[in-house]
Amino acid sequence: MYKMTPPRGLDQLYVQTLALRPKTDAQRALQAQALKVVGDTAQMRWLLFAQERGTTIPTALLVILVVWLTLLLASFGLFTPRNATALLSLAVCALSVASAIFLILDLDHPFRGIIRLSGEPLGIALEQLGQ
Repeated sequence: MYKMTPPRGLDQLYVQTLALRPKTDAQRALQAQALKVVGDTAQMRWLLFAQERGTTIPTALLVILVVWLTLLLASFGLFTPRNATALLSLAVCALSVASAIFLILDLDHPFRGIIRLSGEPLGIALEQLGQ
């Protein structure tokens, strides 16, 4: 099993920030804010590392969900009259189910795909911490 180790630079920065001895309330507030920023940045790095390793949705769950929904829609199709309204409604239902599964899979990777988060705020935060 792969053992994850914390990023060295952020760990040292956290210890150094913690070692500061603030004298005023403003300095204490700034130190607390700096510790929060370093902690949030480390957490974001772990999230990015986890995202690179692949999907978090088990393949078995996805296969079972697709098979179950296919059987459900097929059973609806067995008992409907053969007219345009019924076939159109089944097609719309199938399209909405497929879209929902696609969005679930797309949201599993927030930095790529159709719905995409920007990595720019994280880059700016890392740039500020590096100064």
